[in-house]
Amino acid sequence: MDETMVAPPGPEDPPADSFPSRALGVFISPGPTFESMVRWPDFLGPLVASIVAAVVVTEVMMYKIGMERIVRLSMELSGRASKLSAEQMQQAVHQDATWGAVIARAMAFLGAPIYLLILAAMGLFIVNAIFGGTTNFKVSFSAICYANLVGLVAVVLALVVILFGDPEQFNPQNFIPSNVGFFLNVRETPKPLYTIASSFDIFTIWTLALAALGLSTAVARKVRPVPIFLTYLGMWLIWVLVKVGLGILTG
Repeated sequence: MDETMVAPPGPEDPPADSFPSRALGVFISPGPTFESMVRWPDFLGPLVASIVAAVVVTEVMMYKIGMERIVRLSMELSGRASKLSAEQMQQAVHQDATWGAVIARAMAFLGAPIYLLILAAMGLFIVNAIFGGTTNFKVSFSAICYANLVGLVAVVLALVVILFGDPEQFNPQNFIPSNVGFFLNVRETPKPLYTIASSFDIFTIWTLALAALGLSTAVARKVRPVPIFLTYLGMWLIWVLVKVGLGILTG
């Protein structure tokens, strides 16, 4: 009588890590964290965390600084205030503050998803089209969402500046001490130089580096992280130069 041979069960993938575990892992052990993310891609947790963080910063800013003061400071820094009389300035501040509050709250909800979708699409293009890798948008978007969690450190810094800094010295366009532009005098520094100095900050570099690691892991390291990171950085530089050019054209 023939005996039926039963093959021993093969090794199974370990269960997916929890979101808190992965969020911590992004900071202390990004390699294993992204390996887990590739096996079990998910983006809801980090995406919601990014949206909540943006909403918190926006609401605290409007409560502590006030939208009218934010608008006034923005107008002064842009030079628009010098072209208006005191009465015109007050009227413009009041009108812009009304719409500004609506726009700020809308962008708090929509800004992070839009930004992360763009980065994920860029990452997919870099890995698949430029370097010939193979991954899908869900994995790419998950990697970007987790990489963006380092921005939570920026949120803490932002809240410290907003709550304990001088409201009259608040720069609504650059209020986190994470780039060279923060330490420059925005009124005296040439606008192109200030734009460049403010665009490349610690959290931008950190996020792009982690995104490159996550995307490299997504294609089983067939594309190394460094080429992905440098390509991201090149695209980011093009965007910065576009901003500088628009700033020069608009005065």
